[in-house]
Amino acid sequence: MCTNFKYPTAGDGTVCVGRTMEFPAGLPWQFAVLAADHAGQTAVVPNGKAWKAQYGVVGFSAFNNPQWFADGMNSAGLSAHALYMPAHCTYYEPKADGSDIGALDVIAFVLGTCKTTTEAKTALGTINVVNKVPAQVPIPLPLHFIIHDKDSCVVAEFHPEGMRVLDNPVQVATNSPYLEWHLTNVANYLSLSPENPAPVTIGGTTFAAFAQGQGFRGLPADGTSPSRFIRALTAVRFASTPADRDAAELGTIRTLHGFDIVSGNVEEASAKGDVPELTLWSTVSDLTAGRYLVNVYADPQWYAIDLASTDFSTSRSQSLPTAASLTALTI
Repeated sequence: MCTNFKYPTAGDGTVCVGRTMEFPAGLPWQFAVLAADHAGQTAVVPNGKAWKAQYGVVGFSAFNNPQWFADGMNSAGLSAHALYMPAHCTYYEPKADGSDIGALDVIAFVLGTCKTTTEAKTALGTINVVNKVPAQVPIPLPLHFIIHDKDSCVVAEFHPEGMRVLDNPVQVATNSPYLEWHLTNVANYLSLSPENPAPVTIGGTTFAAFAQGQGFRGLPADGTSPSRFIRALTAVRFASTPADRDAAELGTIRTLHGFDIVSGNVEEASAKGDVPELTLWSTVSDLTAGRYLVNVYADPQWYAIDLASTDFSTSRSQSLPTAASLTALTI
């Protein structure tokens, strides 16, 4: 369960993309930096996709491999996000022609070589995402990829008949089913409004809203992917235009926290009993200022990574913060 959206552009031109990562705890996540001249190579199959990066990348990776990103942003102002797609993802048999790539390598390839969604669409057309899971990964990873630049968003999905790369006009994404279904579903919620409905007179008696917020009656509140898609779209559709970078980043953060999952809200059955699903981490990609903001479950603090001052000469991983405490305030 993940949620991704582009927040309204600020008055000073700042563009921010927000994303939550919901999953059972246990996968070994790290911060990662991929060098601007990284020589990429997928290793899940022989003769896998190889590439030479042009842009540095920061993001969340797994298994101490800085090339295996689930979320990231590059030094050119492009962000990419892998979201879970159970029952709606079909990877393919290897072609052994140099186009084969593992799903966990896709973001490193796209962000390392592209600066716009147009370039990303072209790059995605050169790969074949193979049905191979690295030995380190204990579970299947059905995914789709959401890619944002300052102006647009594209989504790569894996249908049985082949990968489809779609323009995403609403620039919001969650999980299954495919994007086209979610866009069709938007028509079921056209009456939502931040304004209360006007009073209605029936039989000589006037009935008026007795509290603010009735314009959002019918907004789905459950945690399913279709419901979160509508909630995220509604939140950004009606959000006020932020004045500047600070307001845009803060507005994106506040919106993200509306999708937080804490222990006990959502549970998955397993052989060892029910496993809680959590919002393990969240990110804000400030595509204009070149700032990657991060927050993890174990620490309430948000951290800002400035890409302009990040050393992109080497690739590396770094442990997540584990402060697990609040900052003291004396009054």
